[in-house]
Amino acid sequence: MVFIYSMQNKKLTYTVEEAKRKLERYCIYQDRCHKEIEQKLYEMRMIPEACEVIILHLLEHDFLNEERFSKSYARGKFSIKKRGKQRIIRELKFRNISKYNIDRALQEINNNDYLNTLNEITQKKYDTILEKNSFKKKKKIIDFLLRKGYESHLIYEAVDNVMTNDK
Repeated sequence: MVFIYSMQNKKLTYTVEEAKRKLERYCIYQDRCHKEIEQKLYEMRMIPEACEVIILHLLEHDFLNEERFSKSYARGKFSIKKRGKQRIIRELKFRNISKYNIDRALQEINNNDYLNTLNEITQKKYDTILEKNSFKKKKKIIDFLLRKGYESHLIYEAVDNVMTNDK
């Protein structure tokens, strides 16, 4: 009879110092919010007292900074994924970021760039949709842009401009 040892049964434990170092590396790799750090500590099975000590250490040594996180998050999601402000706000709220930090993050997005990006993706989506019925085509574009997180009044304006220029 052969016994197979399973790694699932073995649970890693960390000292406070080991956990600090591990989370420092985690924060250096990419800006993190408190919620992500708390989730990581939970996964590491740290006790609440140790969690407080570790979070305090990360804050004191500037590994954890919510304002920096929210600004880089907003910049990245807008410039790389072309997301709108509404979706960025929703995702930051989901991460328990304060209203102050959300407002500061949105200031990172230039309004001219925002409108130009909206117009570009509207035109690109318009060109890729093969629908012949103009009402269905318009609805598909609007739904796409709403999912991206753009404001409805800006969407209607951009879609109308694209559809008017096509005629």
